[in-house]
Amino acid sequence: MYSFFHDAQEFLPILMSGIRLTIEVTIGSLILSTLLGIVWAMMRVSPIPILSITAAVIVNVIRGIPIIVQLFFLYFVMPDFGITLTALQAAIIGLGIAYSAYQSENFRAGIQAIDHGQTEAAQTIGMGWGMTMRRVLLPQAARIVLPPYGNIVLMMLKDSSQASTITVAELALQGKLIASSTFQNASVYTLVALIYLVMSIPLILIVRHFEVKGKLR
Repeated sequence: MYSFFHDAQEFLPILMSGIRLTIEVTIGSLILSTLLGIVWAMMRVSPIPILSITAAVIVNVIRGIPIIVQLFFLYFVMPDFGITLTALQAAIIGLGIAYSAYQSENFRAGIQAIDHGQTEAAQTIGMGWGMTMRRVLLPQAARIVLPPYGNIVLMMLKDSSQASTITVAELALQGKLIASSTFQNASVYTLVALIYLVMSIPLILIVRHFEVKGKLR
């Protein structure tokens, strides 16, 4: 036990830079996935068939390709087409695109859970599809999707570790580098696991709060 605390005191300052990158990747990809997810969801529920079909194809293609393959494609293949991204940019874009498919299904379910009569009422008073979506459906859907949205954020935090596969020196890669140079595998990976847990607990509590709040309504 003393050895672990001694190792933690030595390794934690090094891991801090990895924690910063983990947070950057998570927040960046969360913003991108949310924006794209809303776009795909709105296209999926659109009354225009070509938009709905296009979004369905995009979402299913994204869901069918492993995240790590998407990261490899962005970082290693895109330069062949004249588009070079830094490892951090590729990680944020790759995770953002990958998770936009799951965000889309979450938002679509929230929109479709709203009584269709509200859409009809909005159209009766002269609202177009876009205005109905902005003023009637999306505000109500936001409350519905909060609990699963929190779960997606939690998964993104943990999946940010996949950015290490394209050399982003986030928490998981920093831990691997320390372990390979010090051979203190037990101490390093226990510390990394505890850090992920500490970052995850607030998200777990927030998700639990919204789940309980949703059941009370």
